[in-house]
Amino acid sequence: MATGLPLQSGRFLIEMEKLAVANFQECSGLAIEVEVLEVIEGGHNEFIHKLPGRIKYPNIVLKRGVTESRQFADWRPVATDKQIMMTRQNLSIILFDHSGAQIRRWEVTGAYPVKWTGPDMKATSMEVAIETLELAHQGWREEWPGGGVGPGAPGVN
Repeated sequence: MATGLPLQSGRFLIEMEKLAVANFQECSGLAIEVEVLEVIEGGHNEFIHKLPGRIKYPNIVLKRGVTESRQFADWRPVATDKQIMMTRQNLSIILFDHSGAQIRRWEVTGAYPVKWTGPDMKATSMEVAIETLELAHQGWREEWPGGGVGPGAPGVN
């Protein structure tokens, strides 16, 4: 039953190739931006035409406590003598409600790591060691419970 109430953002999970892989503390970068092309028309000095251009997707940034899992370390790009080898993965970001029911799902296409940042370590601190993984991707689409797809991915209106 749709209530229209805002959802809490604290219960989410990342899946890669349909397998649950990690709980993260933070996820940011689920955004879409349309470039605006400005066209100046001669003789019309009171306005500039603003036309839609390309769609841009910022990188997705994931933060989590350091674990013993090698999954993301093994996914990082590898440099050879002649090129950088990397594997693109499709992944899902899934948001749950307080009862554990899936509320929203973002299907991310062709993601690959572009930056990994290790934890800041201090001998005087007992804070959780946090690692950050930044992913470039080819876009995403939003899925709603009970079917339906929202805008966000190339080819989806």
